Amino acid sequence: MTILILYATVEGHSRTIAEHAASLLEESGHTVVIGDMREPGFAVPGRFDGILLCAPIHIGRYPDPLLRFVADWKDALDEVPNAFVSVSLAIASDSEEERAEARSYPGQLEKTAGYRPRLVHHAAGALKYVEYDFFKRMMMRRIAAKEGGPVDTARDHVLTDWDAFDAFVKEFSDLVAKEQGGKPPAI
Repeated sequence: MTILILYATVEGHSRTIAEHAASLLEESGHTVVIGDMREPGFAVPGRFDGILLCAPIHIGRYPDPLLRFVADWKDALDEVPNAFVSVSLAIASDSEEERAEARSYPGQLEKTAGYRPRLVHHAAGALKYVEYDFFKRMMMRRIAAKEGGPVDTARDHVLTDWDAFDAFVKEFSDLVAKEQGGKPPAI
């Protein structure tokens, strides 16, 4: 089966997550087309057996390319098995209030664009201390310290739970196979 994976990214970690999903799906026998939502010219979403979208939350909202994409293609998305990966640091917070807020963000897609994914996964993002400028590094370190996160600014910290994400990709693969009438591949 052919699966379209599209991502929007700000610091690059959503792309890493999308590429990880593509590798898993390809290893299980799917054909995968992967692309950045900011790049025009990818294939029409309705021509795929399944669609996986991945985007981060930054300053309380998803990137505009994601919002435009789901608004423009919500009908095509509804026609095939689809899933959404919401990437945020807040989902890894010690605070239940912060995690609850992070879990609420995908609801914005339905309110603002009319898109409701069939499956949603909340993936913790990454602290890219090495890439941040001095001001952002100190600000993110302060937030991480308050949330009980990593504060070593000499290196980056990936907070994604890859085992949980792999299980989600398998669930999505099984959904695609079931709805397309095939046997779920082994992941």
